[in-house]
Amino acid sequence: MIQLDKKQTCTGCHACTTKCPKQCITMISDTEGFWYPQINKEECIDCGLCERVCPIITPIKFEDPFNPVAYACYNTNEKVRLASSSGGVFTLIAEAVLKQGGVVFGAGFDEDFNVCHQCVERAENLDKLRMSKYVQSKIGETYREAENFLKENRLVLFTGTPCQIGGLKAYLSKSYDNLITQDIICHGIPSPMVWEAYLAFRKKSAGGCAARRIAFRRKDFGWKRYSVSISYGNDTEYRQDLTQDLFMKGFLKDLYLRPSCHACAFKSIKRHSDITLADFWGIENILPEMFDDKGTSLVLIQSKKGKALFESIEKDLVCQNVNMDEALKYNPAAIRPAPIPKNREVFYNRFGKELFDKIIHDLTKLSFKTRVRTAAVKILNKLGIKEQIKKTLKK
Repeated sequence: MIQLDKKQTCTGCHACTTKCPKQCITMISDTEGFWYPQINKEECIDCGLCERVCPIITPIKFEDPFNPVAYACYNTNEKVRLASSSGGVFTLIAEAVLKQGGVVFGAGFDEDFNVCHQCVERAENLDKLRMSKYVQSKIGETYREAENFLKENRLVLFTGTPCQIGGLKAYLSKSYDNLITQDIICHGIPSPMVWEAYLAFRKKSAGGCAARRIAFRRKDFGWKRYSVSISYGNDTEYRQDLTQDLFMKGFLKDLYLRPSCHACAFKSIKRHSDITLADFWGIENILPEMFDDKGTSLVLIQSKKGKALFESIEKDLVCQNVNMDEALKYNPAAIRPAPIPKNREVFYNRFGKELFDKIIHDLTKLSFKTRVRTAAVKILNKLGIKEQIKKTLKK
């Protein structure tokens, strides 16, 4: 029977509940809004399957002794690129799988804008899975659905966070030649409960009108200063960039990440996925010719299968090979978990008792010293005085 010594050891991947032969494990939301397994002890037969498929208790082994390779890329189709979070590479990967009669699993919104994993079999429906969703996606029955497709010899592309890919691999307990997995460089997964509270706050601000469309990564202000956009049924729209939107400010301050994200067991250059996708932050410093603020993807090829698939779409990419150290220089989330912020406990102590905007404003506001330093750096940067910027940052 699976036992949780502490919440940091559970990623909420759903492998245990999906594998249980008696279906006596249920994922229950805790007071922070994260799912954890709850076992009906009366029906449990102590078969031990739940522990064997937990990728934390029983770490999975690497299938392919492949040395990861890094690329900077973006889709040559500018329309797709602008409709994507970074460089539009996911769309090409997914289309290549669908053209072979395959299926694609990924995170999408349901009718209430909860984030959950779902399956797409037609290219025109890929929009559901395109673009980042900064909320933990509920796996539901998708591991089992993917397994059924694999047994039917359908090509399956399963995308998700590294812990979700780990959960899938552990659940399957065997290799499939027709399975391709793609993960992301993950900053951490925010609480679905906090997301619901934010949506309720925004709905109230919109006069009680229901949301019609949500995008976390609009590029109206550019790729680096992406904006959150919510369109409402009364033809109004809310839009703010990442520095102003309340949910993104709290997320980027790590106020409501899952506890396991602060002790992530999947932070590594080498992944269990075939392909890793991410924003290529710092591309303007590494390959300036690849930067136009419309989105550039970092692609890490993790296996022979991933290499073959990537080579099949390379003709539709602007692409350059990059040294791995340079590729991850500005993307520390690839190898380091987010530290626990001092205000995390404060946030949850106040959450649900005070107005959402007041909590976020109080816990994310910059100190006077930081505001002065930021203003000074901006001025010095405009003047091109780089040495003085370094001295200012050291003070």
